[in-house]
Amino acid sequence: MGLWQRFTLIFKSKANRALDRAEDPRETLDYSYEKQLELLQKVRRGVADVATSRKRLELQLAALEQQGTKLEGQAKAALAGGREDLAREALTRRSGLATQIDDLRTQHAGLADQEEKLVAASQRLQAKVEAFRTKKETIKATYSAAEAQTKINEAFSGVSKELGDVGMAIERAEDKTAQLQARGQALDELLASGALEDASGSTKDSITLELERMASGNDVENQLAALKAELGASAPAPAIEPPAAGS
Repeated sequence: MGLWQRFTLIFKSKANRALDRAEDPRETLDYSYEKQLELLQKVRRGVADVATSRKRLELQLAALEQQGTKLEGQAKAALAGGREDLAREALTRRSGLATQIDDLRTQHAGLADQEEKLVAASQRLQAKVEAFRTKKETIKATYSAAEAQTKINEAFSGVSKELGDVGMAIERAEDKTAQLQARGQALDELLASGALEDASGSTKDSITLELERMASGNDVENQLAALKAELGASAPAPAIEPPAAGS
């Protein structure tokens, strides 16, 4: 397959998909119904034209028959007046009219038969058009309902997807929160056990810290005792009051 053929095939396939998406079955049905109505109108106009031609032939037939009757009367009158030649002429003309009348009657019968067939065809076509109109409206209503249901389902699908995304976001947030809490608790335990440096940068364990606190306490007690001893040595002896008389 050549490059141009491939390009043409791709273009046609994309065009068909675009047309399929753009096509609305309701519009297509309405268009088909309009075309059927136009065809029905053409058939009815054909029936009317045939009926008009038939009526015109009937008027011509009536006129020719009236003229033939008149010629027949004139022939009788001429014969009664002794004018056989005139009577013969009138009858000759009447004979020519009879031929025309027969031709017109043949045409009239053909038009009447054609008109009858067209009327029957028009009635059948009208019945089909009415049946199509009913089916068309039913299909349109069904399509509209299906379209509305599809839009509702798509809306629910979108909501469900959004809720799912929200749920995933909440789940991720909860996981990260749990991870941070676990990390904080682990760091607290490590700091308490002395496995990690505390915030002051000390590397002493808990036993060393306790011993230092005890030594510091003893040093304070020794300093306090020394101060007390120093104060006791420098203080004057208290005066001894003489005993009271009669004691």
